Amino acid sequence: MTGRRTRLTAILIVALFAPGVVSCASPSTMAEPAGGPSSTETTETPAGPDPESQAQAQAWLDAAVVPPGAEPTPGAPASFNSFTGWVCQPVAELEGYWTVPGMSVTAATNWLITNPTADLVTTAGEPWPEDQDVDGASVGYIPADGTHQGIVYTVVKMPGGSAIRAEVAALSENAVCPTPPDGGEWGLPGQG
Repeated sequence: MTGRRTRLTAILIVALFAPGVVSCASPSTMAEPAGGPSSTETTETPAGPDPESQAQAQAWLDAAVVPPGAEPTPGAPASFNSFTGWVCQPVAELEGYWTVPGMSVTAATNWLITNPTADLVTTAGEPWPEDQDVDGASVGYIPADGTHQGIVYTVVKMPGGSAIRAEVAALSENAVCPTPPDGGEWGLPGQG
C-alpha cells in the first residue's frame, strides 16, 4: 500500500507542477517589450529561423568533430533521454547522430572536450578521470561571444560502445532572449 501511495503522490506532484514548467517555456514568455512587461502590451516571438541561421546551423553540423571510428547514423541509434532547450528564439535547429564502437561514454566525452568543433569554445570543464563509469554526459560548444547557440553533444552508453547526438542551433538575426526570472542567469548550452 505504501508503494502505491508514493506513486500516487508523485503523480499528483508532477500534475500540479507540470503546467507551471510548461508555461515557463512557452513562446509568449520568450519576448518582452523593450520597456519590460506590461499588461497592455504584448509581443510575439519572431517567426521562424532566417536563411542565414539555417546556413550557419548546417555549417556547424557539417564541421562536427567526433572521435575516430565514429560511424554516422541516419537516426537516433540509442535512447537520448534529454534535450537542449535553446532559450533564445528563433533558432535554426539540426541534429546529427553517430555510434562509436568500443569507446566508453567517459572516453568519448573526454575526446569531445579536448577536440573543439569549428570556431566554437567548450562550456565543459576539464576531462573526467578515465575510471568513471557513466551512462551519459553532455559537452557544449558555443561561439566565443558567449551567445546561446552552437552545438551540444550528448553521449550515451549502448551495447558495445557509445552513441553521440549533436544538437545544433544557430540564432536568427531577430532572435529574442528572455530575461531570466528573479535576476538569475541562463546556464550555457551543455551545462544542464
